[in-house]
Amino acid sequence: MKRQFFPVIVALAISGCASVPMGDPKKDAQAKTFAVAKDKAGIYIYRNESMGAAVRMDVAIDNQIVGQTAANTYFYKEVTPGKHIVSSTAENTDTLEVEVKPGKLAFIWQEVKMGLLYARNMLHLVSEEEGKKGVLETNLAASN
Repeated sequence: MKRQFFPVIVALAISGCASVPMGDPKKDAQAKTFAVAKDKAGIYIYRNESMGAAVRMDVAIDNQIVGQTAANTYFYKEVTPGKHIVSSTAENTDTLEVEVKPGKLAFIWQEVKMGLLYARNMLHLVSEEEGKKGVLETNLAASN
């Protein structure tokens, strides 16, 4: 029976694309300048792959819901400098503690992995170079 349902699930995952409300294009352009005030810090969470395109994933910073990502989307949040917990929920919940210094940016890649019945995710802190490249490949999703 599992053999019969697996191809159907895979076909649905490949054929459908989840959509999420998109952010303001002006805010998208501003966020892609990668500028942050000297007394603040910035966190980018991006998903720049099409694996699991039919799945939306919840993202939170310090237990405050930011919104949902879909394929090729990102969030940017200005935060107070210091330690923050970023979490992402799909079939699993992954968390990552990140410490950001004043005037600095942190980049977190939301990797999508194959799950048992649903996509799984894993958060990775990446270099500024890799993070900027990933953000530039994506579009700003609307946040809460």
